[in-house]
Formats: sequence, structure tokens, C-alpha cells
Amino acid sequence: MVLGKTTIWAAIVFMVAALGMNAEAETRSLNLTDLGVKENFDLQGHRGARGVAPENTLAGFSKALELGVTTLELDTGVTKDGIVVIHHDAYLNPNIARDSDGKWVQDKFLVLKTMNYDELAQFNVGELKPGTKYAERFSQQKSEEFQAIPKLADLFDLVQKSGNGVVRFNIETKINPTSPRATVGPDDFAKALLAVIEQHNMQDRVSIQSFDWRTLQIVQKEAPEIPTVYLTAQQKWLDNIATGQDRTSGWTAGFDVDDYKGSIPKMVKSAGGSVWSPFYRELTPELLSEAHQEGLKVIPWTVNDPEDFTRLIKMGVDGIITDYPDLNFP
Repeated sequence: MVLGKTTIWAAIVFMVAALGMNAEAETRSLNLTDLGVKENFDLQGHRGARGVAPENTLAGFSKALELGVTTLELDTGVTKDGIVVIHHDAYLNPNIARDSDGKWVQDKFLVLKTMNYDELAQFNVGELKPGTKYAERFSQQKSEEFQAIPKLADLFDLVQKSGNGVVRFNIETKINPTSPRATVGPDDFAKALLAVIEQHNMQDRVSIQSFDWRTLQIVQKEAPEIPTVYLTAQQKWLDNIATGQDRTSGWTAGFDVDDYKGSIPKMVKSAGGSVWSPFYRELTPELLSEAHQEGLKVIPWTVNDPEDFTRLIKMGVDGIITDYPDLNFP
């Protein structure tokens, strides 16, 4: 899921040049060449380039391509009429979605699973709702006049038309075993996603990631040539590696970390993963070494602080997922 030496260093040169053109913003910038990154380092633009452009939109992905990312990271869901769309939540997010009259949607009642794509495409997700904590958090993001929630097929078409024949796609299945009614089931989800990938002949340019490992198990069975990325977190707001009484929550498709003496890398390897993608604060040098010994690549998420970025690169990670692929951090 990485590029060759020529491409990655060309991307680095572009980004370094871009840093110099952004003098007006109060930011903290990094220079990857000074950090001594691996020649095959995988810079992934989270939700496109959420820190600087509307998330999971064609405008955002275009910006990420302009910045020279090696991988476009994105989220997917499935509509009522079976269309695979690019959106983070199972519902229209009140922080980013407006209806055709320009009114911000209320609460979280507009669920993708209950809407046909033509209906969903009427909503505008090109701007953060002013006055919200979300807008304050991503104050550098530049809005667009109108951005519809795109189909995954739209993104593949955009990249093909751009002439970029090397950028990869790290596609997350947004599905939650504790909310089974919120989305289509794991089998239907995985197969719908694989169908779009096959239709666009993108099998050799994608990886599929998830916190819900059920979809990853299905992908490995149906399309073993596609790398799977096992997302993990052990936080109060999300713990998909729970042990003891909570280990039957369903996130890990029946794999139990206790069976691997508490080793998440060994568990991911046993599950069939190619990449382990932990929450960045949970990654230690010891865990990174263990994962590499298991033959796994390690790409933590989501790193938006230059000190953390620098620390993880020096630790030896294989890539980083970030909202700021321009490397201008707030």
C-alpha cells in the first residue's frame, strides 16, 4: 500500500514547496525530508484532507491529490438503493449537512440506509456549521459552495480523469456491531464495496479497513488479493479490543485478544491482516517492533500534531493518517 522512491520524494518536494506559500496561516509546519522518513512512507489524507477541505468530498480528495498524498483515506456507507457512498456517519451529520433550502439538518434522524442516493445527493456537505465545536476544531478548512455526498464510483472516476495512476485508496467500512439496524449488514456491505472496486478495476490500488472486523473477514474470503487494515482503539469513547465480560461485543469477529496473551499485533496477524492501524496514542516502540516482527505494516491514526508526527516517524512507522497532509498544523 505504498509507492516507490521517485513518487514519494516527488510528493515530499511538492509539499515542502506548498508550505512556503501558506505564510498567512498561524501554523506549525513540518519538513519530511528533515525527519528522515522511509522512502516508501505512506502519507494518508484522512477523509481526503479534512483539516483544509470539506471531508469526504470530491473537492477534498482533489485537494489531497494536489498535496501529493500517497493514499486517500475515506469512509463508506450503503444507501437504501445499494449505492456505496463516501460518508463518515450512518446518518447525515448536523455539523456538515444542509438541505436544498440551505437549512442545517437537525439531530441524526436522516439515516443513509433509509435514503435512495438521488435523495441523499440533494444535501450539501461543503461547509462546517458556523459556531460549532467541530467548525472551531477545523478552523483552517476552506468551504465549498456545494458538495454532494459522492459515490465511491465518483471518486474512482475523478482520480482516473486526473491522470494519477499511483495514488491508493484506504477505504473504511463504517459499520458498528452494537448498532446493527443503523447500516446494512457486514456481508451486504462488503460485497457491495467489492463490486464497485471490481467494476473500476481498482483491486490493486485499494485496501479495506474497519474497526468492525467482520467485514474484513468477508473481504479476505471474497477478494484475498486486497490488503485488509485492522483498526483498533482502547479508549472510553471506543474500545473494539475489549476483554473479559465485554469481549463478546462483536467488533473483532470472534477473535479474542486474551487468546494471544494480550498481543494485538499477534491477534491482527492471526485474523489475516496486512496492516495494523492503531489509535496513535496507544502505539509504543515495543508494540511497533512486535508488529513488524509479525510482518505487519503499522499506520496509526489520526495524527494532527507536529510533535506526535515527528515522534512516530522517528519511531519507525510505515505511514501516518492525518487531517493535514499539507503538513501545516494548527
